[in-house]
Amino acid sequence: MKTPYKNIYNVLKLNRFVVLAVVVCALLSSTFSVWMVFNTNQKALDSAFAINTDGSIIPLKLVTQKENFRVEALAHLDLFHNYFYNIDASNYERNLEKALWLGNSSVDNLYRQKKADGVYNRLLQYSLVQKVLSIDSRINENNGSYSFTTTTIFEINRGSIIDTYELVSTGNLIMVDRNFPNNPHGLLITNYFENTLKKLNDES
Repeated sequence: MKTPYKNIYNVLKLNRFVVLAVVVCALLSSTFSVWMVFNTNQKALDSAFAINTDGSIIPLKLVTQKENFRVEALAHLDLFHNYFYNIDASNYERNLEKALWLGNSSVDNLYRQKKADGVYNRLLQYSLVQKVLSIDSRINENNGSYSFTTTTIFEINRGSIIDTYELVSTGNLIMVDRNFPNNPHGLLITNYFENTLKKLNDES
């Protein structure tokens, strides 16, 4: 008895259906995989992880990181301006040395310029006391880079005369390795510049 042949058109239709089904499944699988990768990447961008003391993983949101950065940045700027401007004949060398750890060559250049202009010699010669009264810093973020504007109010005590000044300075902040106690916040001031210095009043 002869084996009946299958209709060639039915066989081709079946093959085409199988091929289409495989292609559709492959597309769906690829689309799902791409979506999973994208979703995982977004979650990774929004979170960072730290290892707790017991070995557990702690997720840290970038929002929290930015808030922490702002707090550290303000503390860093406060520390620098206190060291750099809160000086007298007994502590200026020690304070300036500490201040230079918190900034790059732009701070060092300013220090050298002040030294060349005789600022610190006058501090010694006349036993001046320069005291910081307040520090107000504003931090701006632009595409991941940070700049700041700081208003420092300080007074210079010349014995019988006390002059009060307002200094507005600007610069940028970059992240570096922490170096305790020299640079506890892991930040570095760059492009530092004293924009304006204004005398507020004279007191006798």
